[in-house]
Amino acid sequence: MSAAGGGRDCGSPVPQRAPWSLVAATAALCLLSATSVRTAAAAPMSREEKQKLGNQVLEMFDHAYGNYMEHAYPADELMPLTCRGRVRGQEPSRGDVDDALGKFSLTLIDSLDTLVVLNKTKEFEDAVRKVLRDVNLDNDVVVSVFETNIRVLGGLLGGHSLAIMLKEKGEYMQWYNDELLQMAKQLGYKLLPAFNTTSGLPYPRINLKFGIRKPEARTGTETDTCTACAGTLILEFAALSRFTGATIFEEYARKALDFLWEKRQRSSNLVGVTINIHTGDWVRKDSGVGAGIDSYYEYLLKAYVLLGDDSFLERFNTHYNAIMRYISQPPLLLDVHIHKPMLNARTWMDALLAFFPGLQVLKGDIRPAIETHEMLYQVIKKHNFLPEAFTTDFRVHWAQHPLRPEFAESTYFLYKATGDPYYLEVGKTLIENLNKYARVPCGFAAMKDVRTGSHEDRMDSFFLAEMFKYLYLLFADKEDIIFDIEDYIFTTEAHLLPLWLSTTNQSISKKNTTSEYTELDDSNFDWTCPNTQILFPHDPLYAQRIREPLKNVVDKSCPRGIIRVREESFRSGAKPPLRARDFMATNPEHLEILKKMGVSLIHLKDGRVQLVQHAIQAASSIDAEDGLRFMQEMIELSSQQQKEQQLPPRAVQIVSHPFFGRVVLTAGPAQFGPDLSKHKETRGFVASSKPYNGCSELTNPEAVMGKIALVQRGQCMFAEKARNIQNAGAIGGIVIDDNEGSSSDTAPLFQMAGDGKDTDDIRIPMLFLFSKEGSIILDAIREYEEVEVLLSDKAKDRDPEMDNEEQPSSENDSQNQSAEQIISISPTVDLVDQETPEESSLNSSPESLSPADIEDAADVSPPEQTSSPTANHETPSLDGECTDLDNQLEEQSETEENSSPEVSWDKKAQPIDSILADWNEDIEAFEMMEKDEL
Repeated sequence: MSAAGGGRDCGSPVPQRAPWSLVAATAALCLLSATSVRTAAAAPMSREEKQKLGNQVLEMFDHAYGNYMEHAYPADELMPLTCRGRVRGQEPSRGDVDDALGKFSLTLIDSLDTLVVLNKTKEFEDAVRKVLRDVNLDNDVVVSVFETNIRVLGGLLGGHSLAIMLKEKGEYMQWYNDELLQMAKQLGYKLLPAFNTTSGLPYPRINLKFGIRKPEARTGTETDTCTACAGTLILEFAALSRFTGATIFEEYARKALDFLWEKRQRSSNLVGVTINIHTGDWVRKDSGVGAGIDSYYEYLLKAYVLLGDDSFLERFNTHYNAIMRYISQPPLLLDVHIHKPMLNARTWMDALLAFFPGLQVLKGDIRPAIETHEMLYQVIKKHNFLPEAFTTDFRVHWAQHPLRPEFAESTYFLYKATGDPYYLEVGKTLIENLNKYARVPCGFAAMKDVRTGSHEDRMDSFFLAEMFKYLYLLFADKEDIIFDIEDYIFTTEAHLLPLWLSTTNQSISKKNTTSEYTELDDSNFDWTCPNTQILFPHDPLYAQRIREPLKNVVDKSCPRGIIRVREESFRSGAKPPLRARDFMATNPEHLEILKKMGVSLIHLKDGRVQLVQHAIQAASSIDAEDGLRFMQEMIELSSQQQKEQQLPPRAVQIVSHPFFGRVVLTAGPAQFGPDLSKHKETRGFVASSKPYNGCSELTNPEAVMGKIALVQRGQCMFAEKARNIQNAGAIGGIVIDDNEGSSSDTAPLFQMAGDGKDTDDIRIPMLFLFSKEGSIILDAIREYEEVEVLLSDKAKDRDPEMDNEEQPSSENDSQNQSAEQIISISPTVDLVDQETPEESSLNSSPESLSPADIEDAADVSPPEQTSSPTANHETPSLDGECTDLDNQLEEQSETEENSSPEVSWDKKAQPIDSILADWNEDIEAFEMMEKDEL
């Protein structure tokens, strides 16, 4: 959203009985002015340096946009590692991620208004002509209603908004006659069938050609959608109605918002993540400000600004008060259960919540915005990027980073709100990290793993739509932009809609009939039009003093100091509740505490031990909450124990011309040879071995002498390949999968195991690449002949000189694994199906899986695991044992056993299938609280 709105005095709220148009204009200006005040916590950045950074952003955009147009257009997205377009159906499916792709040149449409913001008006005019000439919206493809709305419909409307602005200025777009608007209207009508539900909530997906429910549509059977998916339509749909006069779009979007508001949990005023579009029942009852809900809150506040409807402000403030009461645990924002909001639903945060400090700036609540933003920045400084999810002690939970722009968005708004040059330095860091770690010859590649620096062949359209827009505006002065950015509001995809729409085609009643409020309470306007003297005191160190206590919070990694502690316990002088890390199964006092919490320990006939919680058997509701927290902690504790035993993925980095370290491939490690996390990385030119499978003495030893040998998977064991290339003088080896088309994007990464013999004689490092990643190296050899790579535990600095100095690494970084891992513990903890909503249970077993995963010569698919009571049993296989990294088991050391709270149970480990898939949506044991619903 735009930053400032002029010099209006905003010391008092908007009058309740002001005319509707006046409410809209006044609200917009007053809300925006909350971001216009400047403080000076540090010496300002010089105009020259700001211009230099702005120009750097322009060059980066040119690199990304130019490569898309050269190598990918008219495809939806660029694949920056393979320098080609991503066409849906031609590449392996990525699941829901591909729902954004509709064969409508997504990246070009998403980039339209970015071109104008970056003063590339000639390129904008050319891009509009291409859209009108080439883009087809009538494709037989199933797309996400949400993504298509915010990216394509929003992109067309943003392009139209700036096209008519340029036309009015008289230099560009003189030929334009609302063609983008007509395309937007066509797309709007294509999306309307999705709203054909009794609730008014849209289906999550629709076929652009055939709509919903027709046999050829291949969609329309879904029952659930996310809250953000249904609640992030009002800006685009209302703008379409206001631009065209067709009121149906705004009516449908309002109906969906009305239904979500009515279905909020009335005692907590929170909404869940997923809702049934037919019944309105909450399918996922956890609530936060990140993925699945985020833009629902954003659109309530921005709909008030754009449309002047005070009922949207009522709703936003009601939700915001609940967020600050239950979810905000400064500087953290943790999900809670909508019916038990004092109980955390998870102990990790996702990257999408990084937008929230920016929204808090627009709300006028500056202090928590500064706190959360600073916490996120410390995480970025630790990992270079914000991981998709990270724990409350700031370790990686999901290691990916698809170049999300939300943190840059909040940085921009905080700078506009405070004028603190600190945020310019933050933006500078973002630019440096993008160029250093994500830039590749054909664009910018998403990070597959922020710990290793490995890349994913992906450059989402939102990277061009949002990231460069916010970064450029951060460093731009008013005279650097050819139009007044303050006259526009940003959508969630950063598309620009003009504020004058508030007084255009006012045919929609501004008062929602579904609201139980008949008169506004003054408290609903608190901080909406803030007195800037209160919000930003004349203190140059205001923001700095808020940030300072958070400077070391990530390094200290001590979440318990900032996580909510039960106030009742300390007020009454009682002991803190029993924590899973302290539990001893042989301690009678602990067993008594379990009983009080409604948790019983049962020894099963097959030797397993089962923990079962009956909430109704707890001594009190507080004890029941403690019991559920204990069960959740036990699962998390077991998960962490396995993570600490596993070997993380490794990196193969191409360092020769023209890559210079800018392409990093995710590689699987080996259980033999030197451990790259403990030994110096290996650097050398690559050469293919002959025979290529490496299963016999090499016939071209002179070709691989002193080089890193490439061998193909199959026909013999990995250790045998390693010995053969080592005997030929190779300094390292890369095994490339012979299963054509395999990729670490879609297949689980595994580590290469030995052959059941002593492998101490193998002294060279070995890494494994799937076919897709291996092809990148093979293609580079064909084009450039000499290709040099670096085998390491994580990517190194990507400068042309490629010095061998290692990057500083944070403690324990290499031990963190993504949330896609199967959890194994000692003793094994397993979720079992709950027969009643009042029960949650955990199983443990003395059995453990052996690493006897045998791969047949004719079958190179990832092996299945088999169970065996013998922990150290080994069975040789072709290529050695392909032990899945996500499923690997190791016996705990004696030290770990003696120090773990489960020592009295068992000393073996077993993987747990039922704790997959986002921890079964963060433990479905929360369903035991269903009887508490109002």
